[in-house]
Amino acid sequence: MHLRLSQLTTHPIDPMTRILSLLLVVAANSFAAEKPNIVLIMADDLGLGDVSHHVRTQMKKEPLVETPNIDALARQSLWFTDGHSATALCSPTRYSMMSGNTNYRSYAPWGVWGTFRKSAMVKGEVTLGSVVRDAGYATGFVGKWHLGGDFRDKKTGGFYRGTDNGDIIDKVDVTRILGGGPRYCGFDYDFTVPCGIQGPVYTVYENQKWHPFAKDSEIVFLNEKNALFPKDVSDKGPGPGDSKWNARQLGKMISQKAVEFIDRNAGKKPFFLYYCSHSVHIPHCPPEEFDGNKVKGSTPSAHLDMVVELDLQVKRIVDALKANKVFDNTLIVVTSDNGGLLINKTIKAGHQSSGGWAGSKNKPEEGGHRVPFFAVWKGHIKPGVTDEPAINQDMLATLASLVGTPIPEDEAMDSSNLLPLLTGKGKYVPREFMVQQAGSGKEIIYRKWPWKLIIQSDHALKKFEPSKLYNLEENPTENPELNKVNEPEFKELTARMLKDYLEIQNSGRRTAPYNP
Repeated sequence: MHLRLSQLTTHPIDPMTRILSLLLVVAANSFAAEKPNIVLIMADDLGLGDVSHHVRTQMKKEPLVETPNIDALARQSLWFTDGHSATALCSPTRYSMMSGNTNYRSYAPWGVWGTFRKSAMVKGEVTLGSVVRDAGYATGFVGKWHLGGDFRDKKTGGFYRGTDNGDIIDKVDVTRILGGGPRYCGFDYDFTVPCGIQGPVYTVYENQKWHPFAKDSEIVFLNEKNALFPKDVSDKGPGPGDSKWNARQLGKMISQKAVEFIDRNAGKKPFFLYYCSHSVHIPHCPPEEFDGNKVKGSTPSAHLDMVVELDLQVKRIVDALKANKVFDNTLIVVTSDNGGLLINKTIKAGHQSSGGWAGSKNKPEEGGHRVPFFAVWKGHIKPGVTDEPAINQDMLATLASLVGTPIPEDEAMDSSNLLPLLTGKGKYVPREFMVQQAGSGKEIIYRKWPWKLIIQSDHALKKFEPSKLYNLEENPTENPELNKVNEPEFKELTARMLKDYLEIQNSGRRTAPYNP
């Protein structure tokens, strides 16, 4: 129950009721002050080299593109130089972040979940949203989902599980998400873009109901012929969509909804905002301007223009926290779902999205999954740098520990509690190894310091063949000429690491320390 003083004086009430009501207000405000707000920002395809703070501090170069608002947070943060996404690809990382599990535990081991596929979350198990909601927080999800969902099959009345793209609006009702979305995962409020910017479903939902782009919007089969902007129909192809879909306005729309969520809850109840931007995924459709700042054409490529837009989205969120006077009592974490992109025009301009690491999105090399990862909480997290390995799926255990929600030992099996490391309070239990996945090439990554073994697998996780072995201390850029996998003196090490990995996967045991 949340009451404002103005509400208390609107109607005549007896003195005792007034006193009790005032006590409720005080109690609610006290509770909000005791627990920090939480804002978790996940960018899309943002590489380390796309953040100018990394370029200056780690690469020791002058950046081609500035990200002043992200940098301002980074300077106040604990920055993980060995911070990673769970995989080198979008959907699997989002599953791991939400569940605290590596992707091989899901029903789709390499899962890229289409809009109409069944959720991989197991009913009754903890999620990123549920552990915070259960501690009394207001929880909000805003942005790209890409984890499937339940939509009505018009012919059977059940759930549609068919293809995403094509002219299917006579088969599936896309005006409402029935289940499997953010509400299923512990979020009270959601503003959901099922595919982000890339389609092939071009719709937006607020609290599971279709949110039209304009008053005269209709659900149509959106293709290059009837789209407002043909480029918006990406390489994923045409599909059901909003007739007024405009990718240039999507960033403004979702960041405004994030601001509104903060405005509604700040000072009334502790809140958790999980903000999943579509930037900087293709198609790159920068707006002309964003809050008075020139975006389109402000950099050498449309790709980097979208980096500028992402930075301005972050600014909106930070400004809202400060305007509501809750910035100092908010834990902010910024990360990315995978590594950066290789865009010819960007590369020719001299920009390195992978930040000096080999590889890129979808690849097993470090550039595919070593990503921006840092945390800010004024007065609680000492700014600096840590070389401690971490994966963004660690946020589930970390937030659960922060708000005091217990996690069963057999859930969130691959999520490590980073809170003691962030705050310096309590005992931090470091990882002894890391298990990750790459992307569509089906590579598995097993790290046991200082070694990194890349294993070629297949779709069913039945084939396991070591392909690369690197010593990251001696060869951090993974020079293929220093690949040890076929060298006789490293045959025993390769076999032992492969055996260790197979035991980990086949046994189903935890890959992260249990440190509630």
